[in-house]
Amino acid sequence: MPDQPAKLDVRHFWVANIEKTPTPEGMSGDNWYKYQIGEGESAINGMRSGSLKSVTEYAEEFAANLNERTLLGYSAYAARRLQK
Repeated sequence: MPDQPAKLDVRHFWVANIEKTPTPEGMSGDNWYKYQIGEGESAINGMRSGSLKSVTEYAEEFAANLNERTLLGYSAYAARRLQK
């Protein structure tokens, strides 16, 4: 029987939730949203100011970048190294 290729444990991140939230203490502006990037049982939570459309685009790009990093074999949670 031929060798089977190793199954990759690929994570998949997606925008799980975006909702309007009060302005965080010490911050300015009145248009803040909480977003949640889901992955299995885990979640990454963040806040961002802007329109619902701009925050949604940001969160979708964030999830896509995490997916790309995991496909390349990098940790989605490790900071990126800066090129010199």
